[in-house]
Amino acid sequence: MGERRQGVKMGCGCKGAPVRVSRRNLLTVLASGAVLIACSENAATGRSQFAVVPDDALREMADQAWADLTSQTRPVSEATLQGRLERVGRAIVQASGRTDLSWEFVVFDQPEINAFVLPNGKVGAFRGLMEFAADDDELAGVLGHEVGHILARHPAERVSQQLAVQLGVGVLQAILANGEYGQHAGEIAGALGMGALYGVILPYSRSHELEADRLGVDLAQRAGMDPAGAVRFFERMAQEGQGRPQPPEVLSTHPADEHRLAELKAAVAALPKG
Repeated sequence: MGERRQGVKMGCGCKGAPVRVSRRNLLTVLASGAVLIACSENAATGRSQFAVVPDDALREMADQAWADLTSQTRPVSEATLQGRLERVGRAIVQASGRTDLSWEFVVFDQPEINAFVLPNGKVGAFRGLMEFAADDDELAGVLGHEVGHILARHPAERVSQQLAVQLGVGVLQAILANGEYGQHAGEIAGALGMGALYGVILPYSRSHELEADRLGVDLAQRAGMDPAGAVRFFERMAQEGQGRPQPPEVLSTHPADEHRLAELKAAVAALPKG
C-alpha cells in the first residue's frame, strides 16, 4: 500500500504503519528550504526532541500518502465497524485537545490486526483489529496509542532522524570518495548507516512505542474509558504471537512483548485514581 520505493515510514502504529514517504520527497523538502533545524521541549512528553522537518511539510506529504492509500484499499461496508471506530476515536481526540487537525477514521477491509496514524490526523484500522478488540476499552487503548504518537510528534522526530542519517552518510561517502579510502567509501558508508540504524533509529523507535503507550492509557482514562483495556488488548496480542518467530528486541522497531507489557502495566498503575 502506498509508495513501495525505499523511504521512511510516515505513520506510527501497533506493528508499523503501511505508508512510506520516499527519500526523494524528503530531499525535495530539504532543497526547498522548508526544513528548519529545531530542538524544543514537547509539552506532552516533557522532553526535548530533534525535529528537522516542520509539521506543515509532514502533513502535506501525509495528505498525498492518505490519498494514495484510500484509492488502493477498500474500506469495510459494515456501518457498525466504521461507526465504532469513529465514536471511540473522536472521544480520544477530544481528550487529547488536538482538535486542530482534520481527523478522519477509516476501517480498511484487511485481516491484519493493525492500526496506524499519519501526521495529518488520518487514522486507519484494519478489520482484523476491529474484530480482535473485545470492547471499546481495548479499542480506546489502541487509538490512544495512535493519537499519543501525534501528541509526542513522533512522526516528525522519526523522519528527522532518518533524514539526518541519510544526509550524514551521503556527505561522508562523498568526502571519503575523494580521499585515500575512496575505493572503500561505499562499504564504510554502509557500515556507518547500519550502525546508525541499530544504534539510533531502532532504539528511538522502541522508545516511541513505549511513550505512545503511556500517553495512550492517559488519553483513554481522560476519555472516560478503562485504561486497563490497553493491557488486556496487548496481553491477548502477545498470546496470539506465541510460537511465531520473533526478532530480538535490539533488531526490532517495537519492544519485546514482555518488556512492553511490564511498562504498560506500570503506566496504568501510575495513573491518578478516582
